[in-house]
Amino acid sequence: MKDYADPRMHTAEHLLNAGMVRMFGGKRAFSSHIEKKKSKCDYRFERDLTAEERAELERLVNEAIKADLPVTEEFLSREEAAARFDLGRLPEGAGGEKLRIVKVGDRDACPCAGVHVKTAGEIGVFRIISTGFAGGVLRIRFKLAE
Repeated sequence: MKDYADPRMHTAEHLLNAGMVRMFGGKRAFSSHIEKKKSKCDYRFERDLTAEERAELERLVNEAIKADLPVTEEFLSREEAAARFDLGRLPEGAGGEKLRIVKVGDRDACPCAGVHVKTAGEIGVFRIISTGFAGGVLRIRFKLAE
């Protein structure tokens, strides 16, 4: 994760991934670009989201934010983490033999080298700006409001 990544936006990415997994049973984003003003996540998917699905995804993320879920971490051996999680998005050489698992309440847990808020309530309001689908990739663009 970039040193300058916004902790609010990055933690929102975790909740967006959790919402996508919960709604569609798929995998987390395979690519993301997290910035302070707006961000995007790319998913292997078969179509664009409907307006109803976008609204439900926003609702799920904002529900977790409103619940002010704690953001915690634990450390697992690389072997145990690999058995429970996909390690493919971790930066090269991240963590050594112990990997940090970031949890957002009971909504999300994944290996992560990024920066995060202490509780989800610090994120603010999550809004999906747009979605698009091309070549088997669903792109979700989002921003945060205070």
